[in-house]
Amino acid sequence: METTRTPIEVATSYLESFAKRDPDLIASHVSEDFKNIHTSALGDPCEGKSSYRDRLPGFLNKFKDLTYECEEIISQEERVFISYLMRADVDGSEISIRGVFNLKIINGFIESRIDYFDSLTFLKQIGHPAGLEEI
Repeated sequence: METTRTPIEVATSYLESFAKRDPDLIASHVSEDFKNIHTSALGDPCEGKSSYRDRLPGFLNKFKDLTYECEEIISQEERVFISYLMRADVDGSEISIRGVFNLKIINGFIESRIDYFDSLTFLKQIGHPAGLEEI
């Protein structure tokens, strides 16, 4: 008898899958109608599992040694909120950015992901001129 994983189990497995750098493994967590939504100006939203899967190799190549560390996780029915610490090497710059995923998980698959992170923090950490200006 197959058991469906809880939303928290799906969410934590999804975060852990990025460290394995396998686009198919990462995409296996999302539904066919997956919506990848970014609140950051630097984010690149998309819809559909195949579109998401197709973008993953480029993302993984840009963010080398990528890991997401779960700092806190809260679940209410199909909603899972994860505060994370993302670490990676981007063009020789070590980045460490905190953010939050708002995941909607139905029948063991992520239907939508809203990602909240600070673009300015990212730009500062990679030494981008826009990230070095005082506001």
